[in-house]
Amino acid sequence: MLTFKSLGLSEAILQGVLAAGYSTPTPIQAEALPVACSGRDLIGCAQTGTGKTAAFVLPMLHRLSVSPRRGRAVRALVVTPTRELALQVEKAVRTYGQCTRLRSVAIYGGVGMGPQIKALRRGVDVIVATPGRLLDHMDRGNIDLGRVEVLVLDEADRMLDMGFIRDIR
Repeated sequence: MLTFKSLGLSEAILQGVLAAGYSTPTPIQAEALPVACSGRDLIGCAQTGTGKTAAFVLPMLHRLSVSPRRGRAVRALVVTPTRELALQVEKAVRTYGQCTRLRSVAIYGGVGMGPQIKALRRGVDVIVATPGRLLDHMDRGNIDLGRVEVLVLDEADRMLDMGFIRDIR
């Protein structure tokens, strides 16, 4: 039987997965994790509720947890089309990464920038952001993406349908 442990995730990430109540990967996770953990690029498609978020969050956290931190640099960026999805993905990052020292923040519009700026100044490893607010922070010099190791475009097709092509570029 295939398990998360057999997929080669770090012990800290395995602890987060088990604490979240999961032991057996879904089909998309079983296919995606080995590819993503090896550092290769990946495009994944699956229906809602099949575990796509974990399929990219787990290998991202694995990579970050086993490689040395370089100061307070942002090491991973997840771009999502909506605030709701950004919050959902960032919650997954915190849940699965609870046994690591990795920090994350959700960056999205419709709220004040103050708390987001404060979190960014403290230093984060993972930013989960909507395109518009991410660009706002970049334009203001609040975010430096020069050391990003992992980039995820979650629901990229939806972002393109919503007219974010220029922003994504």
